[in-house]
Amino acid sequence: MSAYEKPSLAISEIEEVLRNHFGPGVAEITPLAGGNLSSVFSFVYEDKGYCVKFSDLAGAYETECYVSDLLSGQGIPFPKCMVLGNTGRLAYVIMERIIGLNLGDCTEEEQLHQLPELIGILASLADVEVGSTSGYGWIRPDGNGTYESWKDFVVAFNAEDQTGTFWENWHDLYRTSCLERDVFEEIYNRLMAYVPYNESYRGFIHGDFHQWNMLSDGKRITGIIDGNCMYGDCLVDLAILDRHMPRSGVIQRYQDYLTKAGKVIPDFKERLLGAYYFKGLDGLRFYAKMGWKDAYLGTRQFLLNLT
Repeated sequence: MSAYEKPSLAISEIEEVLRNHFGPGVAEITPLAGGNLSSVFSFVYEDKGYCVKFSDLAGAYETECYVSDLLSGQGIPFPKCMVLGNTGRLAYVIMERIIGLNLGDCTEEEQLHQLPELIGILASLADVEVGSTSGYGWIRPDGNGTYESWKDFVVAFNAEDQTGTFWENWHDLYRTSCLERDVFEEIYNRLMAYVPYNESYRGFIHGDFHQWNMLSDGKRITGIIDGNCMYGDCLVDLAILDRHMPRSGVIQRYQDYLTKAGKVIPDFKERLLGAYYFKGLDGLRFYAKMGWKDAYLGTRQFLLNLT
């Protein structure tokens, strides 16, 4: 099983897609770094910045447009979705471009300076109003979750049969990569033991909440982007941020923020452990597939040492 490769496009293909929507006048088409599953380009039209993303995964962007409306409508700085379409085998989406550089490109000092604002955005995501929808796990284009319960989602997400998804034939990784079956199954069993703590909480989860999906002008967060959005326990996003900024005291800062706001989180420790195991297990499989052995080994050590 080889590492996943993003679709590659000639500039002429991109120009044709953009010309169909904007007519002449699109300028400065530039590839952007980031995005493990999409090929992303920025461009300018009538002095305004946009970006276009291409994916060969079926239905890649319908949910992103739903999420864009949901978040931007509730004051979260998320890019607005303009156009959804297909060209040949690829799906694409055109979105407004939020000005800024990746927060991950800022110095560690600059990142720390913006952490209080990041914690505030994290708390706002946890408060996003999702009451008119139902279900857990991946958010469908209609705004509902894909599964009846968090447990159903966790079981399905880690099942062997993933036909038609990014994880099709993923058990091959036990033979072809650094993924170890005994380690994966140990973490999975721990995860299932903590599912009962997480499953009664249903909120919006960004699912990829770290500094490479944040935009910044160097002093302030200008927006959040992308995401593997789902419904479930919002502490999943906290676990992700903590793993990506491990020296920043993320957990304590989040608890302090909630205490100041007069909010109490029941079963915080157990729910956070469940979140670490959920995202960590996904990380083990992903790093193995991408051939990122150092990331795999670091995550493996972190998970096995959790108590």
